[in-house]
Amino acid sequence: MSKRWKQRPEGSNWGEFGDDDVLGRLNLLTPAKVLEGVGEVREGLSFSLSLPLDLPGGNVLNPARHPPVLKPTSRAGKPVFLHAFAEDYNTTDVACDDMVTMSLQYSTQWDALAHIGSHFDANGDGHPEMVFYNGFGPALDFLHPDDTDDGRSRALRLGIEHMAVKGVQGRAVLVDLRHHFGDVRRKVGYADLMTVMEKDNVGVRAGDMLCIHTGFADVILGMGGAPDAEKLKQSCAVLDGGDAALRSWIDKSGIAALIADNYAVEDRPYDYRGDGCCALLPLHEHCLFKLGIHLGELWYLSGLADWLRQAGRHAFLLTAPPLRLPGAVGSPLNPIATV
Repeated sequence: MSKRWKQRPEGSNWGEFGDDDVLGRLNLLTPAKVLEGVGEVREGLSFSLSLPLDLPGGNVLNPARHPPVLKPTSRAGKPVFLHAFAEDYNTTDVACDDMVTMSLQYSTQWDALAHIGSHFDANGDGHPEMVFYNGFGPALDFLHPDDTDDGRSRALRLGIEHMAVKGVQGRAVLVDLRHHFGDVRRKVGYADLMTVMEKDNVGVRAGDMLCIHTGFADVILGMGGAPDAEKLKQSCAVLDGGDAALRSWIDKSGIAALIADNYAVEDRPYDYRGDGCCALLPLHEHCLFKLGIHLGELWYLSGLADWLRQAGRHAFLLTAPPLRLPGAVGSPLNPIATV
């Protein structure tokens, strides 16, 4: 039994990869799965699966997340941008040097397992407490900004750096919901997903990374950095996290990661007011909190999806490590698909 919890949530896999596991289902990305992914490379073509990191633009999708601010570093009070070193050293060098301030989950991103937890009575005292995957909790495993002099925060055990060190690479599979449902908003549950996969002859193996193409990133690109919140609320397919059959399939499928080109992978009800008994994002709770399945959001999948459909394929090699930023609860990335 884990040292941190006496009881685990129903349907979770806490402890099954070890009492101190911080990787979750990324443990299924074994050397054999990497070789399976390499085996899907036949043409040597690569696709970047990242949006420009200054998109979607604005903060209408999430008021707390803002576009990156790119600016030069400074030296002696002057910007190091088109800076002539002749002034200082009498040399021919000219330099540009910059820095960025950004929300790590603003654009194409990974969610770390520290991103979403829940209130659950893990210690068996009859009172739910804050807890995260595998029983890690706030007291020992997180550094809150209120407890630091400079407002720093840090996930001490479930940060994104573990994903980076693991090296996220292996066989991935794409399901093309956009091809079947277009750009109209539609909640896709287990039945719809199985129908699409059967029609397209998509097979998912344990340890695969599953990518869901909806077209949402294309809609964002078409808005040119000025997103229309109302239109986006009505755009493209989203997984129905409230569908118990879908959640059960995600568990039994053995997928190592779940990725989509939309804002939250699952439907996010913008007008939701809960009663304290349920999660706002049940698929986030199921994947990040219970199963240790990392979520990828706002990836750009359309070019890859078009190529795979024309080639009659659905699997590829995915290379998608996050930034090795210790303690972060998410990370931007530039994932690469190779076919």
